[in-house]
Amino acid sequence: MVAARLPVVLTDIEGTTGSIRFVHDVLFPHSRERMAAFLAAHRDEPAVRAEIEAVAREAGLAPDDLPAVTATLVRWIDEDRKATPLKALQGMIWKDGFESGELVAHIYPDAAARLRAWHAAGHPIHVYSSGSIAAQKLYFAHTGEGDLTPILSGHFDTTTGGKREARSYRAIAARVGVDPADIVFLSDVEAELEAAEQAGMRTVWLTRDGRPDGATRPSVASFDEITL
Repeated sequence: MVAARLPVVLTDIEGTTGSIRFVHDVLFPHSRERMAAFLAAHRDEPAVRAEIEAVAREAGLAPDDLPAVTATLVRWIDEDRKATPLKALQGMIWKDGFESGELVAHIYPDAAARLRAWHAAGHPIHVYSSGSIAAQKLYFAHTGEGDLTPILSGHFDTTTGGKREARSYRAIAARVGVDPADIVFLSDVEAELEAAEQAGMRTVWLTRDGRPDGATRPSVASFDEITL
């Protein structure tokens, strides 16, 4: 495996590059309110049908029982369930919102500025989020700080594996083509950082809303404090 000449940045989204409140207060309600109508209108499209069937398998439902599938998806949204078919369907719904201008993704100005600076300096930047890859691309294409997709080298979601599993980070390093030690993972969730560290990555803990009581892990409050 070829070592990276410069550290690779792997970043989370919620609570790291953008506010977790935007996701929970804007994106989740947007998809929740539109889920039933979206499924009814698009149920026969192959991409949507595949996700409906995946939800039915996971929940033990009949794929043609659209009311039950819809109710399950709404419940998963309320539970913040990291279910891959839910994330895929949410991404499809958000696509319409972003492209119409109804949705504008939140990103912290310090994150946007530092990501652009790292890209200009030659650091490859990848994203790893529980949101689908399609949703990630939409998010970064329609931020309040402009279109950031040109500076991103790649995206990973839960199809690679859970964010609290070390094997997921090993798989990401293999896909990127570098040693895990050449990757710096940025997240606001300690359990994700621990999994990345088990895989051999370096990590940075973002605590934008303040450090939890009793925390011992070093942390930073913004991207301006990060040194790769």
